[in-house]
Amino acid sequence: MTFTVARRTAVTAVTTALALAGLVASVAPAATATPQVSPPRAPAAQALAAPDIPIANVKAHLTQFQAIAGANGGNRAHGRPGYRASIDYVKGKLDAAGYTTSLQQFTTSGAIGWNLIAEWPGGDAGQVLMAGAHLDGVSSGAGINDNASGSSAVLETALAVSRAQLRPTKKLRFAWWGAEELGLVGSRYYVNNLPAAERAKLTGYLNFDMIGSPNPGYFVYDDVPALEKVFKDYFTGLGVATEIETEGDGRSDHAPFKAVGVPVGGLFTGASRAKTAAQAQKWGGTAGQAFDRCYHSSCDTTANISDTALDRNSDAVAHAVWTLGTAPTVPPGDTYENAADVAIPDGGAAVTSSITISGRTGNAPPTLAVGVDIKHTWRGDVVIDLVAPDGSVYRLKNSSANDSADNIIATFPVDASSEPANGEWKLRVQDVVAQDSGFIDSWKLTF
Repeated sequence: MTFTVARRTAVTAVTTALALAGLVASVAPAATATPQVSPPRAPAAQALAAPDIPIANVKAHLTQFQAIAGANGGNRAHGRPGYRASIDYVKGKLDAAGYTTSLQQFTTSGAIGWNLIAEWPGGDAGQVLMAGAHLDGVSSGAGINDNASGSSAVLETALAVSRAQLRPTKKLRFAWWGAEELGLVGSRYYVNNLPAAERAKLTGYLNFDMIGSPNPGYFVYDDVPALEKVFKDYFTGLGVATEIETEGDGRSDHAPFKAVGVPVGGLFTGASRAKTAAQAQKWGGTAGQAFDRCYHSSCDTTANISDTALDRNSDAVAHAVWTLGTAPTVPPGDTYENAADVAIPDGGAAVTSSITISGRTGNAPPTLAVGVDIKHTWRGDVVIDLVAPDGSVYRLKNSSANDSADNIIATFPVDASSEPANGEWKLRVQDVVAQDSGFIDSWKLTF
């Protein structure tokens, strides 16, 4: 994991470049659309349950990465032979397992780097679920927790897909990023070179960076509540409490995806920050000690791993891939849109935009898609909720001090199956921090 701090520039005027989804204020007109008629759909099946990921298999990958570092100058850093050997190891495993793999080359800091992308056959190519981790380490050590741990868990999950001969509903794409430690270079290169039409196919990107810290915490990304819930539900089933990830928020490979509106989620067990007494009581371990005392150090070896944390998190990776990747997909349905602009006060009260649905039968679907287009000069300031006709609130996006990109143009999945379809739905948007402002350009509901 790399830590780089974004610089915030104050903006005092709303610009036409702002784009984020919100709820229109009460002064804005409500929109009622006449949808196209779609054919009846079969009852949705349930997502498949994930297999257990053998911790012995994950640790065997860690041992291989340790050996690769030892044979190549003691590290697996960008531009060093240990990184290319790491790529070759992962690619060989995936090729043998039936994946279609490709290497994406880029150059940074005077050296060639590579991203490794692997796709599993089958699934809807128009709905792509990605899971990834950075494969490079720093030059001072083997980089086992940071980040052979995440790389190995993603690799073993991909191999489990092959062993199960899984037939996912979504296209499954796995990625191992280069030069993350130099500033998210590999993942940013991938996102920046992905055509807009291909970005639009990404239903989510899941990131796994440092998931075996020796004095672990259990941290979950909260960027997209629907993805956050998948991980939190898994840990709740284990009786393990979680906290929102804040130490490295926006400073790992999910950040470039998030910046272009792709829904992101992920896991983290902590780096150089010290575990508090309350966290030690909750999770065990040592209060006042770093989650990973060997962060970016030569002692980040196979001895620098909590087997318990690695086991739990590896299973959580598989749980998310199976849950999201085999969930029923719904063909494009009836869409209702409100395109009236609504100003979002800078650091002010929430505004809402309304869409009135009528003429439908039954409840809203478990796969209600909420598309938002909000123009804003600092998207991290913005909180977005969907408000159902009965007043129930579904959080779509939280604020984040480290989310410095412009605009929110994204589609958020909502399980609205407990809500009657007909009635007034509202998008509620609030700018919770001063200095930047924007407006709701448009938003839509797709049933």
